[in-house]
Amino acid sequence: MNASGAGGMFVKSSSAFAVAVVAAVLAACGASVSQGPLAIGGLSTGGASGSKAGGSPATPDKMEGNPFVDGASALAPREVIASPTLAEVMQPAGDLSEMSLGRADAPVTVIKYASMTCPFCRQFQMESFPELKRQYIATGKVRFILREFPIGFQSGLATIATRCVAPARYFQAYDRLMRMQAQWVSQDVRPEPIVKAMGDLGLTADKLEACRQDKALVASLDAVKQRGRLLGIVGTPNYFINGRLIKHTLTLNDMRAIVDPLLAGNAAVAQKS
Repeated sequence: MNASGAGGMFVKSSSAFAVAVVAAVLAACGASVSQGPLAIGGLSTGGASGSKAGGSPATPDKMEGNPFVDGASALAPREVIASPTLAEVMQPAGDLSEMSLGRADAPVTVIKYASMTCPFCRQFQMESFPELKRQYIATGKVRFILREFPIGFQSGLATIATRCVAPARYFQAYDRLMRMQAQWVSQDVRPEPIVKAMGDLGLTADKLEACRQDKALVASLDAVKQRGRLLGIVGTPNYFINGRLIKHTLTLNDMRAIVDPLLAGNAAVAQKS
């Protein structure tokens, strides 16, 4: 084989790999590709169906690849609170602590439900979150809470990985996996690239495997997701902003259009009192 022939094969292989990665991201995020049962953390998975809300694109939760639901609960009728109160939205699920940034008494609370393999979640993290953090979170205007909503087996393992490092490094781990999404996402469960991406954050293969087999941890993460579904979350990213559910993606400008009036209203109330 001549050199040009070999180069042509490499280009084709690289293109095919890129297409496969994109397909894997979308499938693991909740696209219509069905996946069979798999045991993660001692829990078997099953399938049911979800739906996509209107508005800008978001990744729907199809449930076929939910790594935290056993077959029986996955097939159970879905219960949804029609109009959850702010208290119901703020109620944490499971035994895990809420992962948040910003002042606990900030006038606006933004809750983001995210799947680790969701391309729209990555887009928000890369393009909008740095300025949201600088302009609103760091200045005490917004409290930001990140809640896990894994869609797909590899997303489930990555979710476990973020809870497997020290809590102080949780948001660093989340950001790292989002930025390196194309390097570890796959249709199969592959711990090696996740460990490679997070090795300097204290994650080892043995530690990840121990967390993966931790039934209490997996059950608590499952509780976070199922609580989200109860509150009306249908895919990722979905948001609650001061209790208002938004079932589509948001840009920084979208966020400003919602948050700034809330801040202005809060300031007006403070001046009157």
